[in-house]
Amino acid sequence: MNQSRLLNVDALRGFALLGILAVNIWLFADPYFASGINNPRYAGALDIAVRFVVALLFETKFYLLFSFLFGYSFTLQMAAAERAGAAFRPRMLRRSAGLVALGVLHGCLLFYGDILHLYGLLCFLLLALYNRQRRAIEVAAVLLLLAALVLAALGAVVLLAGEGAPDLKPVFAKLAAFHGDARSTRAYVIGEFPSTVALLLFGQGPSAFAMFLLGMAAGREQLFAKVDALRAWLPRILRLGILGVFGAVLYALASEIAPGGAVIIFATALSVLTAPFLTAAYVAGLLMLFDSRHGARVIAALAPMGKFALSNYLMQSLVMACLFTGYGMRLCDELPPIAVLALAAAIYLTQMALSAWWLKHHSYGPAEWLLRAITNWQWLPQEAGTQPPSR
Repeated sequence: MNQSRLLNVDALRGFALLGILAVNIWLFADPYFASGINNPRYAGALDIAVRFVVALLFETKFYLLFSFLFGYSFTLQMAAAERAGAAFRPRMLRRSAGLVALGVLHGCLLFYGDILHLYGLLCFLLLALYNRQRRAIEVAAVLLLLAALVLAALGAVVLLAGEGAPDLKPVFAKLAAFHGDARSTRAYVIGEFPSTVALLLFGQGPSAFAMFLLGMAAGREQLFAKVDALRAWLPRILRLGILGVFGAVLYALASEIAPGGAVIIFATALSVLTAPFLTAAYVAGLLMLFDSRHGARVIAALAPMGKFALSNYLMQSLVMACLFTGYGMRLCDELPPIAVLALAAAIYLTQMALSAWWLKHHSYGPAEWLLRAITNWQWLPQEAGTQPPSR
């Protein structure tokens, strides 16, 4: 497989980290985020505009991209096992268990919204399907996306049945914990993690696994190693993203105008249905950008982030915990939305620079090195000054 083409995968993964950060930071910075109530402290026109943009461009889209790339990377792991002459299933079982363990630690210590444990659990399911024919995999993916829509609709019925006055107790509990000391923050995070596990499993699990399957199917065809063959299709995929834009606009409007009640529930369900189209448009647009005269620079900037995606994801949580919780500066609810968005950009740009520097001296990020050791069941030395193949 052409190594230069594999950089596309790393660059896409690096871009996905931007979207993950742009959503996750609000769970640290704003105690009202995802509560069904907009923050009354920040109700100006600029505040509303920033929240609208975040909901429009980032929410419900980037975990799909991350999941698709995870499925694609699954096939790269298969190729790596074949090159090493090792049995693939035991390696992936260890890798999945390692992801679950890292996710539980991350979810209990830093960020209760951890996604790694879900990816590790779903990877066990992926192992049961990786030998199936492509048609069966694609059909299963479509059925899972429909199942995600049905679950969203059922959730709507349950929520509407119990609809009443907004409950501010969770908001105040988070604010008290994040403005307290490290012990109160840790107790809050540990307490929230189990319920978040269930929410992610049923709320994001079906659509994430659908994208795993589609990514695996794309990886079998070495899709990102054949961009020349894709070139004619990219503008069409980009235009198809209009379907996702309609759902995203309604979701963003509902999030700001009616964050609680029937409207946002309907908008969320519609977003579940249309977000994959916008995610596909993001991929198509980026591949077209990578193919432009500025593409090499964009790839060079994004690819190191993607090579160390696991380390960067964990680092984002560590930095945000130090900024917003009792682990550090306790800035939760202290910054206006525009400052939160600017801070997300600053964190991301700093990570880009650190990733490029790290790549000059190490083959793997710290978390990647640990997961690789678990996968191979070997204590492997860090190789300095080399650039590893994409995985």
